Amino acid sequence: MKKIILLLSLLVSITLSAYNDSDFDGVEDSLDRCPNTSFTDLVDISGCSVKSLVSPHHYDIIVGASYYSSDSRTLTATDTLSSSVQMDYYYKNFSLQLSTSYFSTSGSGYSSTGLNDSFIGGSYQIQPTNNLSIRVGAGALLPTYNTSLNNNKTDYQASFNLSYTIDKVNLFTGYSYTMINDTDTVIRIDANTSTPVNYQNTNAVSAGLGYYMTNKLYMSLAYNISNSIYKGIGDIQTASLYGYYSLSEHWFSTFSYAKGLSDSATKNYASVRVGYYF
Repeated sequence: MKKIILLLSLLVSITLSAYNDSDFDGVEDSLDRCPNTSFTDLVDISGCSVKSLVSPHHYDIIVGASYYSSDSRTLTATDTLSSSVQMDYYYKNFSLQLSTSYFSTSGSGYSSTGLNDSFIGGSYQIQPTNNLSIRVGAGALLPTYNTSLNNNKTDYQASFNLSYTIDKVNLFTGYSYTMINDTDTVIRIDANTSTPVNYQNTNAVSAGLGYYMTNKLYMSLAYNISNSIYKGIGDIQTASLYGYYSLSEHWFSTFSYAKGLSDSATKNYASVRVGYYF
């Protein structure tokens, strides 16, 4: 009986040792023409990938709250609270975005609530090297913000961004151009006084430095300058701080603060957002 058990054990051992599948794709190493396929790939009879089992389609949804105060020569002193929602779709290097927000503004003898303009757009990312990333995008600002300034037309935007990473340091810059389609108008202050409101297309430039503090936390500082959509108003200049923190495999959060550096800029801006990626 012992001899039979030993013989069976020997046969099983010989059988197991004769079959090797180093990349666990179901094809024996001696027949595997692609010996290092990913564990998530579907392979053919030769062991070569025919399809990845990991979907190239991804999505996220981000909700947030922000506060900003205006108190300058060109803007009425007000405080504004805003809640926002953003949805993104990703396919390989291509992405689509849809975002909107709801605001509540109050000031001395003034208050207003409603939707801000909404944004819909897409972008494509090119990575010529492991360190350099280029992203081009285009989108539309939908006139969901209702005012009496005759600015109820759809505006169009194009953008170009560069990012270069060396170890944990990230250098970035960006440019965007917005075509303002709103019609010039006149605001009547009283029976004898009125003031014109003239619109213009805008250019915006930003540049900054980021650092990956840990594998979960990224921080950056940036300088931003943009034309005002109103002719005769000085450029809008701000300095901003941004942070991204990965809470888990799917959850993440962002926070930002911007300080106005010009009379035309909002005095302070702060926001916190939470997102889910799937």
